[in-house]
Amino acid sequence: MPRYKVILAYDGSGFSGYQVQPHKRTVQSELEEALLKMHKGEFVRVTASGRTDTGVHAAGQVIHFDSPLQIPNEKFQRALQRMTPFDIGIHSVEQVPDDFHARYGTVGKEYRYVIKNSTDYDPFSRNFALHYPYPLSIEKMQEASQILIGEHDFTSFCSARTEQDSKVRTIYSIEFLKEKETITICYRGDGFLYNMVRILTGALLDIGQGRMTAETLEKALQAKDRTKLPSVTAPAQGLYLWEVAYK
Repeated sequence: MPRYKVILAYDGSGFSGYQVQPHKRTVQSELEEALLKMHKGEFVRVTASGRTDTGVHAAGQVIHFDSPLQIPNEKFQRALQRMTPFDIGIHSVEQVPDDFHARYGTVGKEYRYVIKNSTDYDPFSRNFALHYPYPLSIEKMQEASQILIGEHDFTSFCSARTEQDSKVRTIYSIEFLKEKETITICYRGDGFLYNMVRILTGALLDIGQGRMTAETLEKALQAKDRTKLPSVTAPAQGLYLWEVAYK
C-alpha cells in the first residue's frame, strides 16, 4: 500500500493541541476526518513528527499515512485541502518509500518563538505572538544562549510531564531575528522535550530584562533540576513548529 508524506501548517488557536483527545477539537482528528471522507468511510491513521500543545502553531508539521489511493501528488494535495478546515493548510503531498516514518525518521527540528516587544498592545497578534512590553537586551540574550548550545541534559528545561526517559538533547543553534518591534528566536536541534522551547524562551526573556543572569542559567543547566530555574514557561501562542528535517 502506498505511503504518503504530507507537509502542513496550522493555526493552533482553535485546537486543543495536535493529538487526538476525547470530545476535543485537535489537528489530528481533523486530518483523520478529512481522510475518512476521501476514503469513503475507511479510517486512515496519521502519524506526525511530534505533538504540539494547545495554542501552538505549525508552519512545517510533517505527517505520514498509508492509503490505497493512487492519485498524483498535486491532485491529492488539492483534494485533501478541500476536505480540511480553513485553519489547516496542506503544503504538499508526496508518495514516499514504505520505510519513511514521520516521527522516528527525524534528524532535526526547528522551532521559532515570536515576541512583540512593544508597549502598545496589538490585538491582531494576540494569538500569534507574545506581547512583551518590557525593555529587552538582545545582546545579553544572545550571549547567554551560547551556554545552551551543544549536547546537554535539559532536565531543568522541560516539564515534569515529559515522558522521555533521557533528557539529553543537542541544540545546534539559537538565532535572534529582529524586525521593527518583532523578535523571533529560532531554535534548531536534534529534538526538543515537552515545553522545552517555551521554558528556554522564558529564561532568555528574564535575562534580556535583567531579572536573571547568565550564571544562573548555567547553574540551572548543570543542576538538572527544574526547580533550580526561577523562570516561568513562556505562553503557547508565540511558538511555531517551523521545520522538520529527515535523513
